Amino acid sequence: MKRIILTGGGTAGHVTPNIALMPALEKKGFDIRYIGSKNGMEREMIRAVHVPYYGISSGKLRRYFDVKNFTDPFRVLKGYLEARSIMKKLKPDIVFSKGGFVTVPVVMAAKHCGIPVIIHESDMTPGLANKLALPSASKVCCNFPETLNHLPEEKAVLTGSPIRKELFEGNREKGLRFCGFTSDKPVLLIMGGSLGSVAINTAVRKELDVLLETFQIAHLCGKGNLDPSLDNKKGYAQFEFVSDELNDIFACTDLMVSRAGANAICEILALRKPNVLIPLSAKASRGDQILNAASFEKQGYSYVLQEEDVTNETLLKAIRTVYEQKDTYINSMEKSKLSDPIAAIMDLIDELTA
Repeated sequence: MKRIILTGGGTAGHVTPNIALMPALEKKGFDIRYIGSKNGMEREMIRAVHVPYYGISSGKLRRYFDVKNFTDPFRVLKGYLEARSIMKKLKPDIVFSKGGFVTVPVVMAAKHCGIPVIIHESDMTPGLANKLALPSASKVCCNFPETLNHLPEEKAVLTGSPIRKELFEGNREKGLRFCGFTSDKPVLLIMGGSLGSVAINTAVRKELDVLLETFQIAHLCGKGNLDPSLDNKKGYAQFEFVSDELNDIFACTDLMVSRAGANAICEILALRKPNVLIPLSAKASRGDQILNAASFEKQGYSYVLQEEDVTNETLLKAIRTVYEQKDTYINSMEKSKLSDPIAAIMDLIDELTA
């Protein structure tokens, strides 16, 4: 039996693609193990899918001044020694890294032990953790054609991001029932990220009556962002977040407004949903969502509205434009070469473990 170590952590976006890959690995007969940080959010996510978990020390890779910048290198070194010990004990055939600061010592330890490593970079340009891990990688997978220009030519492979199969198993009728919607009017899904977006939430609610003339609206507004005055608004369903029923809501959705996180837009592409992307501003991030959205706009998959340009008028115009041209957007997405990311990544794993 071949053994693989998966690693990734810090955010759900560094964990869920690993989880999406697991069924294909199990089908191939791989023994799956996971390395993450000792107290990271990834710990519970991996334990929930019953995969053995190994926690290591981890420092955060900051681009700004913090007193912890002086102590975190020692945590990284400790994590490297712990990861190397785990490698020698488990003797994996390959390591697959989804990114996040915890992966740097894992990838470096794998190289020290002579174990091939595949890195996956979700965003347009490599993040700091993946930049540090690149020299230790055998192959680097990515989501965007433009990313190939930022990676070593002999290592880079355009694969797309692993998408959990449950995403395609939603039930339209269940989604409509869950939201209290009818089947005779299109559904607009608004997703402002896990914390919600004040700009998106405000613009949607200011134009709610106008939007409801055309759409039924499922609004994932983020924790603490519910508006009780709209609880009984016909055709409008608001949620802080949705877990088990999200696949059903996707199934009944005709049009989406979303942030431009790499995993989110890869799911939108896989589901072929016409969409308006509102990337997180450069003031609140390293600007990766802006680049992600620009790539999708260039390929004809999305209409992009920058956060600083969001008003109730501009959002309404964007939604109307996409709905009127929905077939054009769907046709562009249908031409995407990223039709089966899991199969593409499994081919690389097979190649490196042959």
